[in-house]
Amino acid sequence: MKVILNQDIRGTGKKGQLVEVSDGYARNFLFPKKLAMEANPQAMTEMKNRDAAAAHKLAEEKAAAAAAKEKIDGKTVNILAKAGSTGRLFGAVTAKEVAEAVHKQLEIETDRRKITLDGDIKQYGQYQAEIRLYPKITAKITVNVCE
Repeated sequence: MKVILNQDIRGTGKKGQLVEVSDGYARNFLFPKKLAMEANPQAMTEMKNRDAAAAHKLAEEKAAAAAAKEKIDGKTVNILAKAGSTGRLFGAVTAKEVAEAVHKQLEIETDRRKITLDGDIKQYGQYQAEIRLYPKITAKITVNVCE
């Protein structure tokens, strides 16, 4: 019997997957516990529509990431910081501050965990940063730390 799984089941399959199981396993275990539903034409259509919606959402996210890359790539972000007389900063410029500056200056929301800095930013100057917008889509920006 073909069934569509409602949850991940060890040894059988993942949620939303169409699998072939024995009739007794389906009727006596999967259906009473609502772990699966019968793969009738209506359920198959719903599954195809769900898969198409998920693929469409992924395509939109990828297109949005590509547009953001075009907007960000090669730009410079200015960050103001205080330093001592030797030019060494009080503290350091972190990925969180870079994300806030990108949001304010370039109007693109980025997650601080997606920003990779070359090293610690503890002095005035220009530094390179990389922003992972989507898997295999990254943008490089220049971070300018000034007074």
